[in-house]
Amino acid sequence: MVTRIALAGNPNSGKTTMFNKLTGSSQRVGNWPGVTVERKEGRLKGKEDTIIIDLPGIYSLSPYSPEEIVSRDFLLKDRPDAVINIVDASNLERNLYLTTQILEIGIPTVIALNMMDVVRREGIKIDVDKLSKALGCMVIETTALKGDGVEELIEAVMSAVGTRSEAELRYSKGLEGHISSVREIIRGNVPEELERWYALKLLERDEGFKNDIERDVWDMIEPIVSSMEEKTNNDADGIIAEERYALIGKIVGDAIGGGNRKRKETMSDRIDRVVTDRRLGIPIFVGVMFLIYFVAIETVGGWGTDMLNDYIGDTLMPAAEEWLIAADAAEWLTGLTVNGIIGGVGAVIGFLPQMLVLFLMLVILEECGYMSRVAVVMDHIFRRFGLSGKSLISVLVGMGCGVPGIMSSRSIEGKTERRITAMTVTFIPCSAKLPVIALIAGALFGQSALVAVSMYVIGIICILMSGVIIKKWKSFAGASSPFIMELPPYHMPHLSSVIRSTLGRVGSFIRNAGTFVLLACVLVWFLSSYNWSLGAVDAADSMLADIGNSLRWIFVPLGFGDDWEFTMATITGLLAKENLVGTLGVLFSPGSEGEGLWGIVGGMLTQAGGYAFLLFNMICVPCIAAVGAMRSELGSWKDTAKAILYQCALAYTLTLVVYQFSTIFFGDGPEWWIVLAVIALAGLIYVLVSKDPFRVGRREQDA
Repeated sequence: MVTRIALAGNPNSGKTTMFNKLTGSSQRVGNWPGVTVERKEGRLKGKEDTIIIDLPGIYSLSPYSPEEIVSRDFLLKDRPDAVINIVDASNLERNLYLTTQILEIGIPTVIALNMMDVVRREGIKIDVDKLSKALGCMVIETTALKGDGVEELIEAVMSAVGTRSEAELRYSKGLEGHISSVREIIRGNVPEELERWYALKLLERDEGFKNDIERDVWDMIEPIVSSMEEKTNNDADGIIAEERYALIGKIVGDAIGGGNRKRKETMSDRIDRVVTDRRLGIPIFVGVMFLIYFVAIETVGGWGTDMLNDYIGDTLMPAAEEWLIAADAAEWLTGLTVNGIIGGVGAVIGFLPQMLVLFLMLVILEECGYMSRVAVVMDHIFRRFGLSGKSLISVLVGMGCGVPGIMSSRSIEGKTERRITAMTVTFIPCSAKLPVIALIAGALFGQSALVAVSMYVIGIICILMSGVIIKKWKSFAGASSPFIMELPPYHMPHLSSVIRSTLGRVGSFIRNAGTFVLLACVLVWFLSSYNWSLGAVDAADSMLADIGNSLRWIFVPLGFGDDWEFTMATITGLLAKENLVGTLGVLFSPGSEGEGLWGIVGGMLTQAGGYAFLLFNMICVPCIAAVGAMRSELGSWKDTAKAILYQCALAYTLTLVVYQFSTIFFGDGPEWWIVLAVIALAGLIYVLVSKDPFRVGRREQDA
């Protein structure tokens, strides 16, 4: 018989680390049936018949977000054999709110009092015996990161399986009287072990449970709720929330001695006073990102990239060509291997040193706890544009890859914000776009880190503008959702975790280069080496050149349409953004006369044209995999098509404006396209400042 144990807790409570400790490598990841919320489960180490189900990180079981609905339904309907509730011991009062709701369901529960190392460093002493007695369940001290207490936790939860939960939290006499009255009314309508849970939910007027109770029964409950509200002059859900926090305050006060309860100011607190300041937070973030890209692109990473590119272009490609000629290989095979595979894939792999340094530094920022502060700093700005701080969390995830960035939008409670975030998160450069940034920065701007930072700033601006624009569409109107986020204390990154995360991202980059980029380079080589009669020709007379020349007019107003090569690179980049560099590597590898890819690109594009080429490809449609993830989150191909059209339109408009106006200040003077740019800019400004036709409806929802 299989035993199922649910793992539940707040975000940043150490739940994922504990899940990894309990299951090791026996993990499976998918989606909950019918819901696009990640489902993780694995077998308990050493016990093949015990499955650990990792519920989404949530703050309560009130059914507002998809994650909360999934967790509530699993605990209520699937009824696991036991629950391990991960509680951040350094934030007891906030974490125990979810604990009270879990205990009310009546499933045998063991509390893992996690991050005890942090608590001890802060000088706080928790009486675990008093806490366990007050909550009516076992409490085990743990530090998941170090593995402390994990074995004791396993023993405790296995002993709890098959037992009856003895936990029954007692609120004030007044609320207990209302709970008893409702339980009498609903008795026989719900399972006996869930009577107290349903009574509380119905007293809260929780719409998610009305359908579980017959209409006439609910009519009998309504006078009790109204009476409770009249006596306290408060909403029913607010009354119960206050009761929960009052009980939690008493429990925590008893478990933590009065003299010890006052939390000492920590180094994290002192740092946060600066980095989360509304005036200083954003400049600090921009400065940090500039420093990262300065190291990754201009200095350490740039030096490594220069050496690797020199080796590929000056040593590897000539050596491979000489070897194939000596082996009497066919001319087409030599061209495919040297120019198609090594030239194309090598152009992408050549940026690996910069990617490695960049990934390493970003992982360190995430591990030490800084990135969560960025979300808090940006929340008040995002909220002004109809989004929330959680949208920025998706953006930060999307810096690694657009697919998980889109999927992470599931954590946003508001449906409208969730869908807008899924549509726009790919405006931020992901790892696949970094080789393109490095190419243009190296070819035209002396490897300046400012080029990379500007792409991130523009990406954020595009997301904010989209929050205003898209919410004016009828199907996307809606109120903003609240933003709640725990800030984990700063800590030294764990070496093994940093190495694992960095190598995972680098491995993904290399896999893409060896699969999507390789296939695209082979196709580009074939189309650029033969004409429509399949005769071998120069690239300028090839099938690819014909396709590019027939389409390049589209990009002439943007400054990079004079050469068909950049048109075809843009098109192949729709499959995977690394293909942009791979395509140019294939097309420019022969006949370079010792001039590398950077030199050729720098000679064909002006600085304004090169920046426009980069800007358009950063904002327009992401890769095929990201489009598929967008379809999953938006729910239909119709809405996905709208999102793609919007991305293309915004990319074209901004690039047109940026390029045409840049020719006034940095070029030989504007062309007649400047008229189109002025019209496009005026139209964009009008859309941004025009009255929101659905604003009244949103105010009513907010009220």
